[in-house]
Amino acid sequence: MKRQAHLAPLAVAGIVLSLFPIVYLHVASIGQLSPITHTISDYIFVRNGTGLLAVTALSLAAGSIVLLVALFRAGLPRRGLITVLLGLWAAGLAVAAMFPTDPTGTPTSFSGAVHRYAGAVMFVSLPLAGVLISRRFIPSTTVRRLSFASGITSVVFLLAHVSVFFPGNGAVLLGLVERVLFAILYGLLFALAAALLRSRRGVSA
Repeated sequence: MKRQAHLAPLAVAGIVLSLFPIVYLHVASIGQLSPITHTISDYIFVRNGTGLLAVTALSLAAGSIVLLVALFRAGLPRRGLITVLLGLWAAGLAVAAMFPTDPTGTPTSFSGAVHRYAGAVMFVSLPLAGVLISRRFIPSTTVRRLSFASGITSVVFLLAHVSVFFPGNGAVLLGLVERVLFAILYGLLFALAAALLRSRRGVSA
């Protein structure tokens, strides 16, 4: 029981750890990259960016896996759609770190294509997992709202790509939309950990 009680905080520690490299890159790249037009993946073109982004992605993936194990120990079935979705989220983070994106305006390479599809899988999987968890396992209003908010923002992010393929349609807002999306996804992960802890204490979320 003691070991189980430490899993959710351990997951939170991994998620928090993932924030430090990406915050550093935002500060270090001031004047080089725009948080409005450049995606987070573009930080690989900043000094030490590839390694720091990998630390962020892998720490976030590890924290998510620990959170999944904590859900298992709290009673979540090991076989089911929720497990698959959270697994895809974590795998998508790892794959996106292994296959870097292409510079903006250049032809799509194999690595860039894999990175893009991994990102699409990630951004669909976690919101869906959150919705299912809030409906079937932990009845948390916060988790449900953040899941729907991240799902809607994911759709907006996909639509924002239109301005890249057809520049005449307006300003490119990919970077801004992606950062809003990641902020909501981080909030969702923290909310899942908090809801899990409350449910273990017998308190309704």
